[in-house]
Formats: sequence, structure tokens, C-alpha cells
Amino acid sequence: MTGPRYRDPTAPVAERVRDLLGRMTLTEKVGQVNQRMYGWHAYERDGGGHRLTDAFRSEVAAYGGMGALYGLQRADPWSGVGFADGITAADGARVADAVQRHVIENSRLGIPVLLVEEVPHGHQALDGTVLPVNLAVGATWDPELYEAAAAAVGAEVRARGGHVALVSALDLVRDPRWGRAEECFGEDPYLAARLTEALVRGARTADVAVVLKHFAGQGATVGGRNSAATELGARELHEIHLAAARAGVRAGAAGVMAAYNEFDGLPCVASEPLLTELLRGRLEFDGIVMADGGAVDRLVRLTGDPVAAGALALNAGCDLGLWDDCFPRLGEAVERGLVAERTLDTAVARVLALKFRLGLFERPYAPAVDRPSDPRELSERIARASITLLAHDGDVLPLPPSIRRIAVLGPNADSIAQQIGDYTAPQRPGSHHTTVLDGIRSAAPPGTEVTHAPGCDLVGGDLSGVPGAVELAAAADIAVLVLGGSSARSGDTTFDTNGAAIVTSAEPTGMTCGEGVDLADPRLPDGQLALLDAVAATGVPVVVVLVQGRPHALPDLSGTAAAVLSAWYPGPWGGRAVADVLFGAAGPEGRLPVSIPRSAAQLPVFYNAKDHGYRGYVDQPATARYPFGHGLSYTTVGYAPPRLSRTRVTPDDPALTCRVTVRNTGERPVRETVQLYVRRLSGGSSWPRVRELRGFVRLALRPGEEADAVFEIDAETLASVTRDLGLAVEPGELLLETGPSSAETRGARLVVERPG
Repeated sequence: MTGPRYRDPTAPVAERVRDLLGRMTLTEKVGQVNQRMYGWHAYERDGGGHRLTDAFRSEVAAYGGMGALYGLQRADPWSGVGFADGITAADGARVADAVQRHVIENSRLGIPVLLVEEVPHGHQALDGTVLPVNLAVGATWDPELYEAAAAAVGAEVRARGGHVALVSALDLVRDPRWGRAEECFGEDPYLAARLTEALVRGARTADVAVVLKHFAGQGATVGGRNSAATELGARELHEIHLAAARAGVRAGAAGVMAAYNEFDGLPCVASEPLLTELLRGRLEFDGIVMADGGAVDRLVRLTGDPVAAGALALNAGCDLGLWDDCFPRLGEAVERGLVAERTLDTAVARVLALKFRLGLFERPYAPAVDRPSDPRELSERIARASITLLAHDGDVLPLPPSIRRIAVLGPNADSIAQQIGDYTAPQRPGSHHTTVLDGIRSAAPPGTEVTHAPGCDLVGGDLSGVPGAVELAAAADIAVLVLGGSSARSGDTTFDTNGAAIVTSAEPTGMTCGEGVDLADPRLPDGQLALLDAVAATGVPVVVVLVQGRPHALPDLSGTAAAVLSAWYPGPWGGRAVADVLFGAAGPEGRLPVSIPRSAAQLPVFYNAKDHGYRGYVDQPATARYPFGHGLSYTTVGYAPPRLSRTRVTPDDPALTCRVTVRNTGERPVRETVQLYVRRLSGGSSWPRVRELRGFVRLALRPGEEADAVFEIDAETLASVTRDLGLAVEPGELLLETGPSSAETRGARLVVERPG
């Protein structure tokens, strides 16, 4: 092939990068590591279409190209983009191609731009499919289902011209006061790792690169306060907060986003030990590290100088800025000797390598993509599989065909906005979305009267609507009370510079969850609790449905509610999924991905704490109201003790099989999630945890049927973090436990003998 080596598609990526890098000026290099512009500032409505803005053209001209453009198709109250002026599905590919064409034709070397999109739970764009939030995905315990959904959404993003998906996957809910709990898969590293793998695999089938957020430890900030400090030691970081990152890197993640929080005195984006020594050294990651929005600018407080702040982040291992004013000045940093040009070259090479791997030099424009499956159908499947039955008196559910009047009450009964979560685009007016009220009306037997009243506001203590709700409940056969929280933003929401909501006790809003909305007390608001007590006092059976984005602290509801279900923001079609479970068209399959506390005073309550034999508080139990892994069904299930193929192994030969017989002892079919935990009884190089999830198997059982859940145990199952922070099978005595939750297990002893 004649022409530059970097233009040869048959050449190895490393050679193409080396050739292209050698042709670039310092200014062009700086342009490749910048992502300064908000994507919605790159276009404007022009009659029936869109035109590129002068601001976008100037940005491309200033650097002889553009490394990446964030959020071209993002729409939400923060960006101010809606259907009147935004990019719909019909326009997405055309506008993306116009952006790409301008960058290629107006850069000396014809380097394409990376189009980076928010894909927190579906594509955050007009007409983008919305999935249930990550906590709902965690509640499914179903990586295969999530992989299919990730592939379908990835195909949707790619068809609209996007290349890179930003997805929260690495954070864990260690404190339910944190407003971003909904973005996590749960509190457990093993579960998060399996779902992160599924996410990356699914997106890669659609040729979409995944950047995993956030690295590292953001879910462990002090007091559950967003972007605050962490008090993590290195061991806690490795034992709990790195498993998902390790799994995502192995699965082929293209990038990670450095978290806002600081670790050991340094913000993550400025931490060379974290980004270079750990991520690139121990985890052998070779992709890009992206800063979170404006994070590099925060380093000016340390350096006193934006040029030095950019150099600090680049030297630490950050490759790509986001909206900051420091990375655009990296040319000055090189000229002042604050950073070596070879260090800049390393970052540029990573960005270029991603563009080559995505094939953008040969295929820069949006492809015609065949969607592997319908994202909307998968969204509803996730919602249905995530609904978790927390408590049940064994009699009220599923609702019988003979029911004649249902009162559907509560502030979350009839609101799409309050069941779809944070980081969502405006929903198209007239879309066929389904609230819980809609779902119940559609699923109710013919002739059943369904009445409705909100009863109270989502927040606050106004009880003026309670009497009307009580009147409807008293006249009904059953009351379905839909409570919980909301991450719904609006045009009246105040935002920080990075898009986080600013909500204070002095200016409360309808938001009780989401980025920037942290709660000191995660219990349900006073008005909701008063409504629950008043409706229960009528004597009518009460079913509580919690539409929520965080595990709200719950009082003892025995004697108050006949059944309690959790529906983690289940998405636009979640109301139909809730109704299917209520009426028995589907059984409740969800299992808790996070422990639900009794009160804020007992936090933390995650199940895998260090095993120090703590007995609890004097004034209340220290245990969770509902533990990790918990979830009931409409039948009863019996577990035999686990059976091991070997009871003694060595670190060099740890393989064995664990089997447990599970029997459906009731009268309805069930899809049971059988869980495997490891508990260290002795040995090891650090203090053990109470127990740690290391496997799960889902069994479909007919009434009276039994089957074996089979776990193949290997070194990864038994490994623990060593004194040098590596992973190894250590000698000692273990208990391999199986059961339906972290609080209901039966164990078999396994001895790991010392070699020789």
C-alpha cells in the first residue's frame, strides 16, 4: 500500500500509532487528549435539521482536530436539551456523521473524533431506550440477560454514530445514604464483577467501547457524601473495590474513568499509585483513563496553577480530560518542563490506539446496524426479573381473580418520571410507557374496579391527601401502596458545573436520590410513613411496593403490610412488570443486591464486614432488616447441606465440586437463585470477613421438583488478598456455604493444606 503507514489497515495498531504520532505537532497532540466541549454546544437547530456551530468549528481549528466529543446526543434538564432542539433517533446518525466529516476534513492528518455518550442504563438521548437502573440489574442476578441488554443498547448507540459508552459499574453501595446508589450493581464485589463482565461483552458485540465508571472506591466515601474523601486502606480497596475493575479489564473494557474522590490524600485523577502502578501495573490495563467532568480543574487547589494541575494529572496516568480548562494547556506544561513530551505522547498513543481498534480511520461514519434484539423488550424483562418480594404473609399474593376493588395509592403509583431514575433523557410525549397504576389497570381481572389517589407528596409531611386515600382503601378489597423515592430532575433543578443536582435541606425538591442527592437519614419520608399507617389502620390488606433507587431504611412492617416488594427504578415499562408479579403472571425472582437497613443509626450493614464477632447495639439489632441475597417467592424451597467432592485440597491443586440439592416444596413453579459463599475459619494472612459471595446458580423448578446446583470450585473461588496485595489460595480451614441468602446458609468444611 502506498501512502502513510498509519493509513494501512493491515499494519499492526502499534505501528500505525507510532507512524501517526511521529507526524503530529505539539498542538495536535494536545487536541487528541482533550474533551473540552459539551456535545450539545456543537450543533443548533436549523429549520427542520441541525447545523454545526461556530463554537464547534473554532474548537476543531484551535487544535487541528479533536480527540473526543462528549455527549453529542445527551438530553436532560442539565444540558437543557429536549425534543424542541435536540437530536432524535431519526437525526442521530446524520448529525454524528456531520461532526465526524468536519473533524476529518479540517484536520491536517484526517484523524477522526471519538463520539462519547452517556449510557448509564440505556442511551441518555432522545428516543434512547431506558433500562432499569443498575440496582435493578443487580437484583436480577442474571448476567446473561444483562449481556443481551447491553448488546442491544450498544447497537442502538452505534447506529446513532456513537463510539464510546460511559457506564457506571465499578462503584459499590457501601453506604445507602449516597445518592448515586442506584448507579451501582449492589454492595458485593463478586456480583458486580460478573455483571461488569456481561456489560463489556455485550457492548463489544456492537463494536462499542466501554469506559467503566468510577475508579476507584467512590462508593465508600465518608458519610455517604458524594465526591467526598474515602478512608479506605489498601487492603479494603483490593478486597472490595477492585474486583469489578479487574473483571472489566479482563473482558476488554476500553477505558476507565478516574473517580472524584481522593484516596490516601490524592484525588484519584492525580494518583500515580492508583492509575499507573495499580491499574496499569498490577491489573495490566492498556486502555485509556478518562477524567471525570471538571476533575482536573479541582487539582488547581493543590498546584495553584492550571498548567501544573494538568501536568499533575497527565503524569499520574490520566489520558483524556473532560470539560476542564487544564488539559487544553498541556502544551504550556511541556514547554515549561512540567511534563515530558514523551509522557504526553504515551497518552496520545492510547487515544489513537482506541480509534484504530474501533476501525474509525477506515469506517468513520455511522454504520447500518442490525439490532440483535429489542431493547425495550429486554428492559421490561430486566424489570420483571428484578422485582424482589421482601416480606409476605403467604396469603395475599398473587392477587386472586376474585378480587373486585383495588385501591392503588401513594406518590409513586402514577409517575413515569419517578420510576426511571437519574441520567435519563426526556421521554417522548405520548409514548406507551406504563406506570404501576397503568399496569394494575391493564392486568386486573375484568370487572375489577381500580381506584387511585396519591395520598401524600413524595417528600414532606403534608397529610391533607391522607383522608381521601384512606376512604378509597376502606372501600377496597386490597390496597396497593406505592412508596419510595425519586431521582427525577426538572427544569427547576439547580445543577453544579458537572451536572450533579444541588439539593439542600434549605431548598428541598422532589428528588430524594440521584447524583448530588445524599440523605443523612435514608428512611421513607414522614408523609409516606403516615399514609402507610393510616391505610393499614383501615384493616384492609396492604401490599407495599417500593419504587426506589436506594435501599431505604425500613421499620418493622409485620402487622402493617401483608406483603412488601422492592422495584428498583424499573424503567418506563416497569409498571407492567410490577403488575405481572402482583397478579401472578410472573413470580418474584429478584434477590437483594444490597442489604436493607433498619435505620441510619446502624450503618453500615453490608453483609461482608470483617468477622470480629460483634454482638450488636444495646438499643437495636446490628443486622439488616433484609440481608443481601434475600428474596422470597410464591412457593417454598428446601435446601440440603452442600456436598464437596473433596474435603482437603492444596493451594496448587484447589479444584473441587460443590453440589447442593434444592427442592421446590410448594405448589407453584420457582426460579431459585442458589448462592455460594466462602467463610474463612482459620489461616490466611489477614483478618477474615463474615462470608463472601463466590458463586450463584439459577434453577427453574416445577412444584415438587428437585435439582442440584453445581459449583465448580477453583483457585479464583478460594483466593484471598495476600499481605503483598496479590491474590492467592492460602492454607487454612474454610466453610463453603450455600443457601437462598447471605443470612440463610449451610456449610461444609474444606481444608486447604500447606504444600509439602
